[in-house]
Amino acid sequence: MTITPSIFVLGASALPMARRIQEAYSGARVFGLQGRADAADVTYANFGEALRQQYRQGSPIIALCAAGIVIRTLAALLTEKGAEPPVLAIAEDGSAVVPLLGGLAGVNEIAKTLANHLGVAPAITTSGELRFGTCLLNPPPGYAVDLEQGKRVVSDLLGGATVQLNEDTPWLKNADLPLAARGDRRVVVSPYRSEDPHTLVIHPRVVLACVAPDRDISREALDHALSAARLAPQSLAALIVTGVPQAVPKLALLAQDVGVPLRFVDDAGVLGPVEWETQDLSLHVANDSTCADSMGIARGSLHVVGLGPGAAGYMAPAVRQALDAAQDVLGYETYVKMAGPFRGDQCLHASDNREELQRAAHAFELAAQGRRVVMVSSGDPGVFAMAAAVLEALEASDDSRWHGVALHIVPGITAAMAAASCAGAPLGHDFCLISLSDNLKPWSVIEHRLRHASAADLVMAFYNPISKSRPWQLGQALDLIRGYRAPDTQVVLGRDIGRPAESLKLTTLGELTPDQVDMRTMVIIGSSQTRRFSSGKREWVYSPRWYPADSR
Repeated sequence: MTITPSIFVLGASALPMARRIQEAYSGARVFGLQGRADAADVTYANFGEALRQQYRQGSPIIALCAAGIVIRTLAALLTEKGAEPPVLAIAEDGSAVVPLLGGLAGVNEIAKTLANHLGVAPAITTSGELRFGTCLLNPPPGYAVDLEQGKRVVSDLLGGATVQLNEDTPWLKNADLPLAARGDRRVVVSPYRSEDPHTLVIHPRVVLACVAPDRDISREALDHALSAARLAPQSLAALIVTGVPQAVPKLALLAQDVGVPLRFVDDAGVLGPVEWETQDLSLHVANDSTCADSMGIARGSLHVVGLGPGAAGYMAPAVRQALDAAQDVLGYETYVKMAGPFRGDQCLHASDNREELQRAAHAFELAAQGRRVVMVSSGDPGVFAMAAAVLEALEASDDSRWHGVALHIVPGITAAMAAASCAGAPLGHDFCLISLSDNLKPWSVIEHRLRHASAADLVMAFYNPISKSRPWQLGQALDLIRGYRAPDTQVVLGRDIGRPAESLKLTTLGELTPDQVDMRTMVIIGSSQTRRFSSGKREWVYSPRWYPADSR
């Protein structure tokens, strides 16, 4: 099973070992403490908050620090044993691999893999794992067990009971179990429930519950159907909807509640024989425990995300989650590179910066196939970026498959906010954002807006201020603004904020010339009230929250 762990370090000394561990897991990211491990993929300010966030998201955690630190950090979150992701503590020098949490989520297997990778022995303490060489309560993907039933049988085996296996459990043949032809306990594989307390039933996930898209079924109705058919809830593999993928909110919530995927098929006949049915629901038993992945398609999703200005610390957690879950990532090549690291199984589709509508169409076609797609923009996707292009493409399309895609716009920190925060708070009062590019709107419209924004004494943030093909427009815009603003009006120039070449310049409208600006510069023109002052060794710019009543 492929996992993508979050690797935590507290200092630079642990980074070499973290990178070595990262080699074993494609797409894994190294999280480092700000000021002490800034060369990590992601930096954090508070270890406890960052670790707990990854735990809540279900991400496997590998922490290169003392086990006690991890235990104390996560202690308040420990609830149901079956709900925890794998958590391991590893010595900075790689000499100890200690699985802490997630015994039912494969933590011991991860520990064995890591220990083998590092050339050490894993510190496994699980009784069943040590005695039998396997965890009976953690079957392979595609199978599940009733934990309470399983605990009783494992406890009996640890107490000296023997066990009989049936031929459907090949993964247990090499385990060191106390086997007997007529064992005291039995392990069988079946989708059906068993009331025998001496039998551990490993349930293959082969049950498909099918409903029509215009029908809603409750959790109670689903449980009743499974019980009536004597099928174990753990055998449920997927909730199937007939028809074109579309929004079915109540069924999506039900699938999430019972922990199975929601899939769509054209015809219920492909599901095989009916095991049980009513007018609202039918239950089918497939032959293959991987049926959920191969049956029909999922409802595809398209997340349009903003990466922020560039630094990983400025990226919203929801954006990182979407990127980690994506099968396909599309965007301008520069932004796709910024969005990494990626796993080897993720498909990257980089394109030219001016192919917005073609890129949006490509994204919808991929998502209509049931894939998880992410469209990346810098800054915020809704501010002079891809969200508008995606919605424009969707509005113009009559393809029902496109309209069936689950579309999400995920915000990011836009360039004006990033530049403003470096300078102080120049956007502290009313402001507007204006693109000086006339590629998609006439220059006359831009001039009209500049006049009104200047007359209204709004702070103005300029996107796309100048380029080789438009060298004259910023100068013309400044000439226009100078008819309304005094020469000492405060100006902020933020270039590549959040990226390695970041620079900030504070100047005035009278001193500003177009040659101080390029396409990667955010220009913020203050209002009549915007101020600059010194504090210690630096200067701050801000626009007061109040505005004089007699100023206009």
